[in-house]
Amino acid sequence: MSKWNKPRRGSLAFSPRKRASSQVARIRTWAKSKDGLLGFAGYKVGMTHLIYVDDWEGSYDYGKEIFSPVTIIETPPIVMFGLRLYEKTKYGLRCVTETWAEELHRDLKRKIKTLPKTRARNKDIDEIKEMVSDDGKSFELRALVHTQPRLTTLPKKRPEVMEIGIGDLRKGMEIAEERLGKEIRVNDVFSNGEFVDVLAVTKGKGFQGPVKRWGIKIQPRKAGDKRRHVGNLGPWHPARTMWTVPQAGQMGYHQRTEYNKRIMGMFYKSEDEEKWIDINPKGGFPHYGVVRNDFLLIEGSVPGPIKRLIRMRPAIRPPKGAPVGSPEIKYIHGVGAK
Repeated sequence: MSKWNKPRRGSLAFSPRKRASSQVARIRTWAKSKDGLLGFAGYKVGMTHLIYVDDWEGSYDYGKEIFSPVTIIETPPIVMFGLRLYEKTKYGLRCVTETWAEELHRDLKRKIKTLPKTRARNKDIDEIKEMVSDDGKSFELRALVHTQPRLTTLPKKRPEVMEIGIGDLRKGMEIAEERLGKEIRVNDVFSNGEFVDVLAVTKGKGFQGPVKRWGIKIQPRKAGDKRRHVGNLGPWHPARTMWTVPQAGQMGYHQRTEYNKRIMGMFYKSEDEEKWIDINPKGGFPHYGVVRNDFLLIEGSVPGPIKRLIRMRPAIRPPKGAPVGSPEIKYIHGVGAK
C-alpha cells in the first residue's frame, strides 16, 4: 500500500448514520409468493442454542447433528383492525379508501387518541371489492394491525400500529374480510422451517467518536493533544468538509434488515395437539421476564436489544436449494432441565 494513497477506513454502506425516526421498522417491499398476510411482529426475548440434524443437501455436515444459536421471539396474537386500499400511480402509492372493524380494542386508544365513532364497515368493504374487481393490477391492499403487549410480561400497554402487505389481491380480500377485527396468530402467517427477513432498530449507542464509529486509526503519540480524531478533514478545494469524512455523531439506533433467517422452531398452543413447550428458565429470562405466548426460534441473531419489536416478512430473495420443511431438533437448551 502506497504511503500517499490508501483506502478509506470505515464503510459508507449505511450512511447517513442518523437515529431511526420510529422504533417500529418500516417495510417497503413485500414478497408476492404467498396469499394472506405477508408479515408478523414479535418481541425479542433473548438467545439460546439448540442441536438439530442438518438437512441442507450438499452441506458438509448433511445428515449430522450440528449446533446452532437461536433467538427467541415472543409472538402474541396481533389484531387486524382495518384495511387500506392503495392505488399505484406514477408518483407512488396513493391511499384511496380504508375501512375499520366495528369493535376496536380498548388499548388502541393509547396509540390513536381520536378513533372514528361511526364505521360503515359493510359499505366500505363493498366499495373496495368493486374497485378490486375492476382492475386488480393497479391497486395494492394492506392490513392495519396492532400488537398486544398486554399479553406479555412487558410493562408497556401501548400497542404498536403498523401496515402489513397482503399477497394476491382478490384472494387476500376474502381472507382479510374474514379476519377483520379478529386476532391473527403466527402459525396463520408462517410455517416451521420457513425463511424470513427480519427488520428491527438496532441498539442505540449514543454520540460516539470517529474511532469507534468508523474504525479510523488512532493518531501517533506525537500528534498533539488529540489522538482519537481525524488527521485531515479534506482538501482546500472544494472549500467545505465533504460528507465522506469520518466524524463523530450518532451510533446505533438504526433500522437494519437481515435476510434469510430460518425459523428453526415454532411453538404455539393448539386445541388438537400441544405444540408449545416451556422454554423459560427459573425466574424468567433476564431483563425480559416469562414467555407466556406463542414464540419462534430464529436461527442466529437479530438486530436490537431485548424487548425490542421485531418485524418479520417472508424472504423476498430466498436462497437456492434451501431445505423445505421443519428441521429435526434433537435438543433445546433449557427445556426439560428445570
